[in-house]
Amino acid sequence: MNFEFTEEQNMLRKTVRDFTDKEIMPYIAEWDREGKFDPTILTKIAQLGLMGVCIPEEYGGAGMDYNSLAIVCEELERGDTAFRTAVSVHTGLNSMTLLQWGTEEQKRKYLAPQAKGEKIGAFGLTEPGAGSDVASMQTTAVKEGDYYILNGQKTWISLCDIADHFLVFAYTGDRSEKHRGISAFIVERSWEGFSSKAIKGKLGIRSGNTGEIFFDHIRVPKENLLGKEGEGFKIAMSALDNGRFTVAAGAVGQIMACLEASVKYCHERETFGKEIGKHQLVQQMIAKMEAGFQMSRLLVYRAGELKNQGKRNTRETSLAKWQACDFANQAADDAVQIHGAYGYSDEYPVERYLRNSKAPVIYEGTREIHTIMQAEYVLGYREDKPLSKMLPAWEVQELV
Repeated sequence: MNFEFTEEQNMLRKTVRDFTDKEIMPYIAEWDREGKFDPTILTKIAQLGLMGVCIPEEYGGAGMDYNSLAIVCEELERGDTAFRTAVSVHTGLNSMTLLQWGTEEQKRKYLAPQAKGEKIGAFGLTEPGAGSDVASMQTTAVKEGDYYILNGQKTWISLCDIADHFLVFAYTGDRSEKHRGISAFIVERSWEGFSSKAIKGKLGIRSGNTGEIFFDHIRVPKENLLGKEGEGFKIAMSALDNGRFTVAAGAVGQIMACLEASVKYCHERETFGKEIGKHQLVQQMIAKMEAGFQMSRLLVYRAGELKNQGKRNTRETSLAKWQACDFANQAADDAVQIHGAYGYSDEYPVERYLRNSKAPVIYEGTREIHTIMQAEYVLGYREDKPLSKMLPAWEVQELV
């Protein structure tokens, strides 16, 4: 594996870093306090051509590779998790899934405007009673003539009030079929019966738009079925392979942010007549951050290279997501400790890093789910089958 970034990737990193320093860093503390999401940031990201960074040019994207997507996520999360989350959901969970599973007509109608940033995409899988246990979902889509009648709700949906298009999962078959009875649909916000409501009082990612979406007898045209009936679980799991990759890359960016803030403070703060960076226990925390940063980045780019080669990467992406998010959570905790009492105040960014770092340990596969997955791979209970050239996606072993 070549560990050197290309000239194009280095230019991309500089572009996103400069954007983050100018458009996010000066305002994020205020947005976080107010719980405000500024959608104009997405417009500006789109103007840089980054809302479809790894979508082929023929569908309006930038045509870059998956590790370029990782770079974008790293640098955006260095600014704040909310904006990396927006790109993760729009690009990783929605657009890349349309690219893999959509018909040509669906790609032209929905993927192309999303890749250009003209429309925003989101993803609806989680429900109040169905998180890791996907088969417990209650949302249904009953076929009536040329339409499916969609009823139910989803929760913890990023961009709930912002997105134009949603990938929604619902039972079309008998519940006794469990995963095999789930199907996927492209749903438009403008349709009658759709509504959304933001969730307030979150621990972290306060400047992100997160909430619930509701479906009240929405008439979904049959041509908006993604894949075939009963393929929804496979589609959701393939989407999570992409979403988890972006989350892991974002976690690398958060460790980077923790390091930058902590190193700066170590040189500014003195105790017992010397910079606190001279104290060995502080150095130990800095060293742990650096180790977590380097190991996480290697795991992420390893998964990205497999994606570039079109190889199955569920195992590698799971490991990267699990470890990078855990390292980021620990780095944020250590960063607060290094800042001492000041770390407990929003005068410094590290308290926000700590609050933001908890959600990624939970969403897109909890730490516990990924622990089980990795153990089952090692024990031989789980096996990744190779990608099929004849099918738009791969078979997925059931998680529950």
